[in-house]
Amino acid sequence: MGSLGFWRLAQADPEWIAAVDPDGTEYTAGDLLARANRVVHGLRDLGLRNGDGFCGLVPNGVDGLVLYLAALQAGWYYTPINWHLTGPEIGYIVADSEAKAFFVHERYAEEGERGAEESGIEAHRRFAFGAVKGFRPFDELVGGQPDALPEDRSNGATMHYTSGTTGRPKGVRRKLAGIDPDDSAELMTFLLGMFGMTPGRPAGNEPQAHLVTSPNYHTAVTQFGGTALQMGHTLVYVDKWDAEETLRLIERYKITNTHMVPTHFKRLLGLPDEVRKRYDVSSMKWAIHAAAPCPVPIKQQMLDWWGDCIWEYYAATEGGGTIASPEDWRAHPGTVGKAWPISELLIVDDDGQPVPTGTPGTIYMKMAGTTFEYKGDKDKTEKNRLDDHFTVGDIGYLTEDGFLFLSDRKADMIISGGANIYPAEIENEITMHPKVADVAVFGIPDDEWGEQIKAVVEPAPGAEPGPELAAEILSSLEGRLAKMKWPRSIDFIETMPREPNGKLLKRKLRDPYWKDRESAI
Repeated sequence: MGSLGFWRLAQADPEWIAAVDPDGTEYTAGDLLARANRVVHGLRDLGLRNGDGFCGLVPNGVDGLVLYLAALQAGWYYTPINWHLTGPEIGYIVADSEAKAFFVHERYAEEGERGAEESGIEAHRRFAFGAVKGFRPFDELVGGQPDALPEDRSNGATMHYTSGTTGRPKGVRRKLAGIDPDDSAELMTFLLGMFGMTPGRPAGNEPQAHLVTSPNYHTAVTQFGGTALQMGHTLVYVDKWDAEETLRLIERYKITNTHMVPTHFKRLLGLPDEVRKRYDVSSMKWAIHAAAPCPVPIKQQMLDWWGDCIWEYYAATEGGGTIASPEDWRAHPGTVGKAWPISELLIVDDDGQPVPTGTPGTIYMKMAGTTFEYKGDKDKTEKNRLDDHFTVGDIGYLTEDGFLFLSDRKADMIISGGANIYPAEIENEITMHPKVADVAVFGIPDDEWGEQIKAVVEPAPGAEPGPELAAEILSSLEGRLAKMKWPRSIDFIETMPREPNGKLLKRKLRDPYWKDRESAI
């Protein structure tokens, strides 16, 4: 194979700036390589062998990146843990993943300590960045270790835990190929190659930089950032996302690519005109977004502002997906694209039978050459499969020429008076109202109709919540949305419960309305 892969690039040009922490500290590729090598030597001394794994509860930045690079060259699984979880939830993942080491940053000391106790992981396998009670300092693991490349290197992988709509999260585990880590990394770059992305430093190419906008415990964030690094792009980390700060970083580091969610677009577009005009964003070539359907007008406004660099895809931790170039999207507004060259789509009804073109059904996907299992849960792995396709429960339809349009998550669909209603469609219309900062639509119990439509709105700054605003929002739907899809009532909330990657925690909003019912639909 060729000349891509972080370890090859770092040896060829150790002085290249490979990562920038949120506080602005810059790290060379040579420095990152030496750190990752020491972690490998240290963990091998601790007894870790091929196929073992470890967990990290660390914020965005170089500490987590070093753990990731160590696992990827030593044949291990690395599980980054969501830092919003509580001790027992963290402990479940550490135990379930059979972690042979657990790294915690002092920022998350309290829940990290609880998680370690809950998991029962031995004290000598706990390591801290900073001070965490009952944890060994990270330096005890790496101090005195050589920074030379370890022997017997083979590819590792991340094992992310999917939040899952029901029950405990599950680790998505792929079989390791047992190949050279750089060759494996080069295969990974296929992902960014689909978007037409090109290598950066040090192979005599133009410098490129990738902005990490969301928490690194998300699969896509790790994949896109990790793969950009393997192509020689500089990773620039943010700690807490902020719209104006994003524009400042794009200009400061001449960011060429990033991975975003529609909520980021909405907040960027909400900045005053003079703020938007203050920054030069012309370096951006690939602003890739996913994770939620993007309302057509919002994407249109982003394309008008940033030009044809807004790419979209639809995929899952489990593998497979679609991609929409800016040109594709302009020709088919609202699409999430066509199947990847190595992926297939299948849309079926509730009996698992394929549906005609244009008819919504459950989306099944498959990706050539990859298999996965939910760790320790054969039943769940099988239940979500149809032959060799799998689903994450989304609903959508295909056009004649193979473009996929998403309707909604199956779990979020409202059945009112026997009709299927997709909240995403209603949310897309309401979110366009200038006095709406954020919105969620879901079904609540209705004795006559089964479910009625409820909207919860976070008002825009300066907008007064109350019956008048509710009436104004509803009347704006006139002529844009069939009356049967209008919310029967609108409640207001100060801040919408979203994960930092933009994913809405709809269950938090919906549960209170269903708590007195025997079964939540």
